[in-house]
Amino acid sequence: MSWFRKEKQPLEPPKAKRVQTEGLWIKCANCKQTLWKKDLEANFHCCPKCDYHFRISARERLRMLFDGGQYTEHDAELRSSDPLGFKDTKPYRDRLKKAEKETGLKDALITGEGLLEGRRVVICAMEFNFIGGSMGAVVGEKIARAIDRCIAQRLPLIIVSCSGGARMMEGAISLMQMAKISAALTRLEEARQPYISILTDPTTGGVTASFAMLGDLNIAEPGALIGFAGPRVIEQTIRQKLPEGFQKAEFLLEHGMLDAIVPRKELKAYLGRILGFLAASDFQRESAAQGA
Repeated sequence: MSWFRKEKQPLEPPKAKRVQTEGLWIKCANCKQTLWKKDLEANFHCCPKCDYHFRISARERLRMLFDGGQYTEHDAELRSSDPLGFKDTKPYRDRLKKAEKETGLKDALITGEGLLEGRRVVICAMEFNFIGGSMGAVVGEKIARAIDRCIAQRLPLIIVSCSGGARMMEGAISLMQMAKISAALTRLEEARQPYISILTDPTTGGVTASFAMLGDLNIAEPGALIGFAGPRVIEQTIRQKLPEGFQKAEFLLEHGMLDAIVPRKELKAYLGRILGFLAASDFQRESAAQGA
């Protein structure tokens, strides 16, 4: 028998249960409503209250457009260098490393090949989170190679733009991509293969001034910012107040700069109809030529 008596330990108060809510909700930048993230994802990342189109990643874009979200990626190994040894507030090489780590990509564009509504296509999608989706030598080279692939295999080309424009860290090398891609698109036109341009928020700078506005069909998402220089720069240059909604997709459609504005949830079906129409037209043209 023990002669020592154990002292009673004070009971600890029950721990409060914590519910993890961080990252489950998101606020709409347009209507300021707080949204359940899963509801937003189920609605193609469009606000169910006001239909504001949130920016989405290049990979998410490709998953939405390709049948079953399946595609073959091309030229994934291409990576930007630092041809000018550029440095502003930090070295360009450090910016590239940071962007690669944050996005899991080697540059600001993904090229995929697969089926869209049963028709084989090549789609290039830009990634805004990689240095603002800016166009450098790798973006230009990937698009040029995608165009060559479309010519060789007689496939339609779709480019989804989401970019701040040319990449200043590569100087004139970046600006050269505008001419390089435009020349390649001329070859695609001569090969009679369709090019559909999809402009999302934002599409600006050298991307707007080149391939984004050169489509056989130029389509935009609702509310997308589309232009060359920003509204504030333009106002300071011309010393005038710009019209309401200037550089928004709806303004450009009204003034003949776009062919259509298509909501994201309807985009895949819309593209499928367009590709079907183009394929039928091409077949009729070839049949007429053979008959002649």
